[in-house]
Order: sequence, then C-alpha cells, then structure tokens
Amino acid sequence: MSPDSKLSTALDTFDRTHFGALLLVVGIAVAGYGVYDYTQQSDAVADAVTVNATITDTGVERISRRRSSPDYKPTVAFDYRYRGESYTAHNVYPATITPSYDTKSKARSVIDGYETGDSVTAYVSPGSPSDGFLEAETTDEPLKFVLLAGGALILIGGKHVVDGLGWT
Repeated sequence: MSPDSKLSTALDTFDRTHFGALLLVVGIAVAGYGVYDYTQQSDAVADAVTVNATITDTGVERISRRRSSPDYKPTVAFDYRYRGESYTAHNVYPATITPSYDTKSKARSVIDGYETGDSVTAYVSPGSPSDGFLEAETTDEPLKFVLLAGGALILIGGKHVVDGLGWT
C-alpha cells in the first residue's frame, strides 16, 4: 500500500468518525431539547393561572415538506393582560414543539370555537407570562420529536463512529 493510499484511508476514517461524533452530539442535543420541551409544558400546565383573553386572529398554515404531502398547523393570536402588563401570544398548547396535521380540516378542528373578537380563557405560567396558551393540556409532539429526529441522528451518528473506528 502506497503512502498516499494509507493517508487517504486514515483521512476517510478520521472524517467518518468525526462526522459520526458530530451527528451523535446533535442527536443528543435534539433529544435533550425534546425532553426539556415536554417537561416545560407539563410544568406550564401545572403552574398555569387563568386570564381573560381576546382572540385577534385564527387560521391554518401550510407547512411544506420535502418528499411528502404538506402538513398543516393551526394558528391563533390572542391578547391578554397579566399583572398589569399587556401580552400577545400565539400558542394553542404550552409546548414549543407543536402538533401538525395531515389535513387542513384536522388543523382547523383544533381551533374551532376560537373566532376573532371572542373573549376566552387563556392560561399563563407565572414564570413566563409572555407565553400564554389556550389549551391547558400537554401534547406528545416533543416526545415524537425526540424519537424521530433525535433518535435517527443518534443511530446514524453511532453507525458512522462504529464504522469509522473499525468496530464492525
């Protein structure tokens, strides 16, 4: 084997291993964020206080996806006051990672009953008063994110590390 081919093989191993390690770190971070978001929304629901709110806008947003049909996300905006301060929020649920739906009608059904100008009860976590939400319930979307995105990156990264180190 020539010195050039030995160097090329060493660089391939180095690149594959480091690329895999990077994917592992990103996958762990993504999974960690999903777990954090799930915990945060559970805490927000447990600590929530009610406020009077006014719906200012509703709709359904089309989310384009690469290799498949689009998903849809319900959108809502509402104004409220908490401890003398005015806020506008856009959250149906307390999680940052929110559900999307495969049809426009399913997304619309989430916000049925919320019409522009309506007075409604909203919820506020005292620790984050600007992050009001309309439904005092958790969603499993952050956990799906952990399993799908984080899990896939961890598996792919792990395979690259194992292959790069020659542990196969």
